[in-house]
Amino acid sequence: MMSTLLTAQNILLNTSLSTKEEAIERAGRVLVDQGYVTENYIAEMKKREELTSTFMGNFVAIPHGTEEAKTEVKASGLSFLQVPEGVEWNGEQVKLVIGIAGKDGEHLELLSQIAIVCSEMENVEKLASATSEQEIIQIFEDADV
Repeated sequence: MMSTLLTAQNILLNTSLSTKEEAIERAGRVLVDQGYVTENYIAEMKKREELTSTFMGNFVAIPHGTEEAKTEVKASGLSFLQVPEGVEWNGEQVKLVIGIAGKDGEHLELLSQIAIVCSEMENVEKLASATSEQEIIQIFEDADV
């Protein structure tokens, strides 16, 4: 499922971000631009972050909308921001920002697949230093989640 949702158009390499708010905005913007969600979804991603941090450990954050944001999702989709210099996220360093929009409960499956791949530091390091969109897609495909 990951490989069908993660496309080159959804991946931003070598992104420079000053704040976690900017990171969430950017991740949400990709989802809006690719037609997965409405404009309102970005605000719901920010609300979700206020409720609970979406920092997952291992330099990874997975911003996504609130439960109420389900109506803003047109189709399941992912955005992937590679932030080599990192961005501060509630006192932690984040180098991978993965935005999620799940239709019909698919976000739980997406979250678990991302968690499986990113639970291995070796994968996180490869994703953070990848030089092409295809390389990033390949890492998820090789993990066979």
